[in-house]
Amino acid sequence: MTDAPRKIIIDTDPGQDDAVAIMLALASPEVEVLGVVAVAGNVPLALTTRNALIVCELSGKPETRVFAGCDRPMLRPLVTAEAVHGVTGLDGPVLPEPTMALQTQHGVDFIIETLRREPSQTVTLCALGPLTNIATALQRAPDIIPRIQQIVLMGGAYFELGNVTPVAEFNIYVDPQAADIVFKSGISIVVMPLDVTHKALTSPQRIAAFRDLKTEPGRLVAAWTDFFERFDKQKYGSEGAPLHDPCVIAWLIRPELFQGRVINVEIETQSDLTLGMTVADWWRVTNRPANALFINALDADGFYALLTERIGRL
Repeated sequence: MTDAPRKIIIDTDPGQDDAVAIMLALASPEVEVLGVVAVAGNVPLALTTRNALIVCELSGKPETRVFAGCDRPMLRPLVTAEAVHGVTGLDGPVLPEPTMALQTQHGVDFIIETLRREPSQTVTLCALGPLTNIATALQRAPDIIPRIQQIVLMGGAYFELGNVTPVAEFNIYVDPQAADIVFKSGISIVVMPLDVTHKALTSPQRIAAFRDLKTEPGRLVAAWTDFFERFDKQKYGSEGAPLHDPCVIAWLIRPELFQGRVINVEIETQSDLTLGMTVADWWRVTNRPANALFINALDADGFYALLTERIGRL
């Protein structure tokens, strides 16, 4: 007997690294993707929705249900990241327009309906972008809060500080009010901050391994990472770029690749100077109750071996 796959909803703003994360999930029997919900973030909603459809189709999984969620943060104007991801969000290779149909139901309604329908504590929310959709669902339907098995998210930082302001990581900064709602919800939360994703760096050898798969998904991942890494190389002087979002899915599949600590994490929502900062009590210097497993270490070689093997299955 084998364990049943873990049911997940992917909430995402593709993004090249989001695209690789979606592919990893769709290629992995350990998880069952109940749906993909797009949110505005790296690029506006019309593009993140399009990109999610493209990725599912190119993964050979056109039966995957894709929904459009919120097109703006809860209280703030939308901030996007075309400088990193290009004007489409998936710049790099030339991509076909999707032929898959977008679901007509709003993504937030899908999240709520699914959590009410599925047995309690059996659905994990995988958040790869701003937390707008998830926070909106929690506010609109607080009865779903105890039904959520876990939220695994990419966002925030502690030692690495920020990548969009001196202290704020992009996903949290785009909608800090939404992040605040999520971190105060009492739901079991696992956080993939910059502290761990910056250890998941591409390299010429790792990109070549995708290309050497001699498949269309492998070629696309190589092309996306070729494009994606140019920004981080220039900004940080690093040898590659972090594949942030696949860490979320990899943790579900191979948690032994990661290490972290259960701590208190609070979100700054008031200060203009530190808006969106994840105030992570790594050293437990406050009496605030722990509310998140904050990951800070990764077996990068194991991570890329898993990623390459699973992309090779598509």
